[in-house]
Order: sequence, then C-alpha cells, then structure tokens
Amino acid sequence: MAVVTETVSFSADTLQRIQAELRTNGLGGWLLYDFHGLNTIASALLGLPALTRRYLVLLPAEGQPVALTHRIEQHPWAGWIGEQRVYLSWRELEAQLAEMLAGAGRLAMEYVPGDAVPYVDRVPAGVLEMVRAAGVEVVPSVDLVSAFHARWTPDGEASHRRASAAVQGTAHAAFRRIADAVRGGERLTEWDLREWICAELVRQGLTVGGDTIVAVNAHAANPHYAPSAEHSAEFHAGDLVLIDLWGKENPSAVYADQTWMGFVGDAVPTRIQQIWEAVRDARDAAVNHARTRWAAGQPVAGWELDDAARAVITTRGYGDAFIHRTGHSIDRELHGSGPNLDNLETRDTRLLIPGVGFSVEPGIYLPGDVGFRSEINVWMGPDGPEITTPEPQTEVLPILAEAPGR
Repeated sequence: MAVVTETVSFSADTLQRIQAELRTNGLGGWLLYDFHGLNTIASALLGLPALTRRYLVLLPAEGQPVALTHRIEQHPWAGWIGEQRVYLSWRELEAQLAEMLAGAGRLAMEYVPGDAVPYVDRVPAGVLEMVRAAGVEVVPSVDLVSAFHARWTPDGEASHRRASAAVQGTAHAAFRRIADAVRGGERLTEWDLREWICAELVRQGLTVGGDTIVAVNAHAANPHYAPSAEHSAEFHAGDLVLIDLWGKENPSAVYADQTWMGFVGDAVPTRIQQIWEAVRDARDAAVNHARTRWAAGQPVAGWELDDAARAVITTRGYGDAFIHRTGHSIDRELHGSGPNLDNLETRDTRLLIPGVGFSVEPGIYLPGDVGFRSEINVWMGPDGPEITTPEPQTEVLPILAEAPGR
C-alpha cells in the first residue's frame, strides 16, 4: 500500500481571493475532484500529491470550505483550514456529497463541454453525473484555472527568466558545437547533440523536465521528431538544423521553452531564408496583435493570436504546412493549463489575463524536405505582453560563420 507523507497546503489568503473571484462571476463555489492524480489542477491548488482514494473539496463563494475524504487517507488532510467530512463506502460518499452540495447552485469544475479545452477537462463523466444528481449546475472552471493555477507567482516568474537565459545560452552553445565538429571533421549526430544538451541543461541548473528535439533537414518536418542512438542523422555542411529545448529549476518553478534554427554554412540559401521569414513574421504578428490589444485597453484571447500568426503563413503560401496550434500555456507544467494560442486543434476562447505565460511557435513543415519553427515565450506582465526569451531569433543562424556568443 502506498504511504502518503505530504499534507495539504491551502491558505486562508488563497481561499479569500478565490471567493472574491467566485462572487464576481456569480458562482456558488468551485468543486475540486481528484483520484490518482487525474486532476493535477486540484492537487496543485491544494498542495497535495496524487492520492489513492477519491476526494472532493468545495470552495464556496461564502463561508468555510469543505473537504470530503476517505477514512483510510486522513494524514494528507492534517492542517486543513475548513470543515472535513469522512466517508468509507461508496454509499457514504454519495450521501455525504449530496448533503454537502445541497443548495450550492452553480459550481465550477474542471469540465469543458465537448472537451474544447482538453488541458482543463479533467473530471470524469461519472463524477459529473454524481454531482448533477445532487441538484448542482456544473460550469467550466477555465477562467478560475487561469487566475489561480496558470498565473505565475513572483518566484515562478524569476525562475522562468533564469531558465530562459540558460536555455538560450545552451542553444547557442549547441550551434557552436556543430560548427566545431563540422570544421574539424568530427562525427557528431543528432543523438550526440541531444545527450550533450540535456547534460548542459542540468549543469545550468535546469534539473527538472529538461529535454530537447534536435532535427536535421527532413527530420525537422516532423514537429515531434525524436532522435535515438540507433537512428540519428550526422551533421554536415549544407544542413538545416532545428533545436527545440526546455527545462526548469525545480518542481515549483516555471518552464522555459524555445526553438532555434541554424544552417550549417557561411550564408543562408535564399529558399531557406524565404521560408524562415514566413515563420518569423507569423511569430511577430501574434505578439504584435497582443500588444496592440493591450495598448487599446482591450481583452485578447488565445485563438486570436493563432489566427494572426496563421494568416501570415497562409498569405505566404504555406498554410497547409502549419499543422499545429501557434502556442501553448506555460506554467509549472511545460504544456500548462492556462490559455493556449489555438484556433485549429481547439477554439481556445480564454482570455490572456495578466500573469499568464505562453509560447509563440508557428511552424512550416514540408515532409521529406525541411521543417521550420521559431519559438519564444511571452508573459502577460504589468506593462503588457513581454517576450521573456533573451534576444529572440530574427534570422537563421549561419553556423559556419562567426558562431553566436563567441
């Protein structure tokens, strides 16, 4: 039997801020559910690990929070600031839940109709049936998740900025490593460079979740390409190189996630430059759209930035080759639970509220030929959308020319 030693860490201050938001939105409360870590939003908000038994926590718009927990798993709830109800059998669970939710009205849960936002759609259909049977109207918690889970804390923001500098420096060092190998006639493969980058990220202090995609030429046309020791291309003069790398300092830190492009030569060929410009300009169009809206005092949603980027690539003739959303939320998870820049895979209507961060990474992928992506990170700061990636790439780096950072 698994033994859980961590205990809940949910503060009265957090409760008060959530309750104020609930009242503003006319909600009766926020109902959190988890089982075996299915809903990482609930566990992160409550400061709990994945528990082995179901629990439900009601954070009401007024009054004391209530936790409904299993009798076998009481230690994790030591120090809980609200009322605690205990169940043993499934019958007790259903009876206690019905009593706990009586008169609750409209409650937010991690549920999204039609699975429109998969990162927030965490509650099983059977649990929704049980909650609705208690007479409750369930509404999506997407805006609450953005405000209280996806927003960066000051410590998180600081950790992201440190990680951003480390990731950028590692990418440039990787290009220098390619240059040295090609000039010196040394055999260097995608896999070799991947292993070096992963070790370098750890050396730079990014000890959690660090990894990289290193892709040459046609391999870069697969957005999720992964080299292996057995199947990996060597670097040669004339190669196009994509390096996507990410990591963070510790479990509570915020990730940095960047993609850089280089060409193994002294000058970038015209065709490579032309396709790159479409990707770069699409990236910048998304950021500029967010900045324009901010300057006008108008809200902006993730799907709008996706449209702005996609319009540029479509106009340049590569619309069918842009096969993923423009960007994803970034928080303590690499692909976070906040707003995504997406009007392709889903229609993400969530607002990019102050405090959330995300990637901007349009791409063009031509199977059997080449692939391009440029990825920067943006934080909705107090002065508007801020690019947190140091010295964002404006041109494909000519790797055999004067190498970056040397």
